[in-house]
Amino acid sequence: MKRERLLAYALKYQGDYRSIYQAVKNREAFDQQAYQGTYLTIIDPEYPVELLDLKYPPFILFYCGDLTLLAQKKIAIVGSRVCSDYGRMITRQITDHLSHDRVIVSGMAKGIDAVAHYQAIKTGRSIGVLGCGIERIYPKDNLELFKLMKDHQLLLSEYPGLVAPHRQHFPFRNRLIAALGSCLIVTEAQIKSGTLLTVNEALELNKEVYVVPYNLGNEESGCNYLIKQGANIITEVNDLLKIDKNN
Repeated sequence: MKRERLLAYALKYQGDYRSIYQAVKNREAFDQQAYQGTYLTIIDPEYPVELLDLKYPPFILFYCGDLTLLAQKKIAIVGSRVCSDYGRMITRQITDHLSHDRVIVSGMAKGIDAVAHYQAIKTGRSIGVLGCGIERIYPKDNLELFKLMKDHQLLLSEYPGLVAPHRQHFPFRNRLIAALGSCLIVTEAQIKSGTLLTVNEALELNKEVYVVPYNLGNEESGCNYLIKQGANIITEVNDLLKIDKNN
């Protein structure tokens, strides 16, 4: 299979995995497409091996930034879009500790994701996985973060150009975040949230999940729920040392 074929399918179907899969399966005819951006396909040697463990590994990844970050050790940190001051604080502390020798992977959303990216940029490196086109700034609040990540870190997306951030993109995007990290850290989450979908993806891949506990009796805390389900608990710096050693 040729890179040009995969690019043509991705552009024609705006990155939709199922449509690309059918085109590949049927060896659909294609016209070679001109594309000014940078991209990586599943047949390229630089393709991250972690994604090959997925049930649905992306055929193509559009990217901006430093592709060499994919070859480095990585940890994923995710959390709620609507987060507390405590969630922000603990995310900064954990990211600060781990980003000195790990690339921090997150989802470029508002809230915990953005906090993790900003802190990682200060102390290390970061990879952002988008749920929209690689050139589309979403959410708008992350304009400055988008510029920093695009110029000095790494942005990845299955979707080319300005493809809109459709609702179904985000849960599907979460599988990439879970796969890229050697483990997954959740610093704040609600019971019903995309964060817990990322946790499910990590568990499917047999990745360790680490969680920050919240107040006793907090029925909305997805973190407390995950602890009850058997997730690893982060309560002190020594717990992060275990993450350093094992991941």
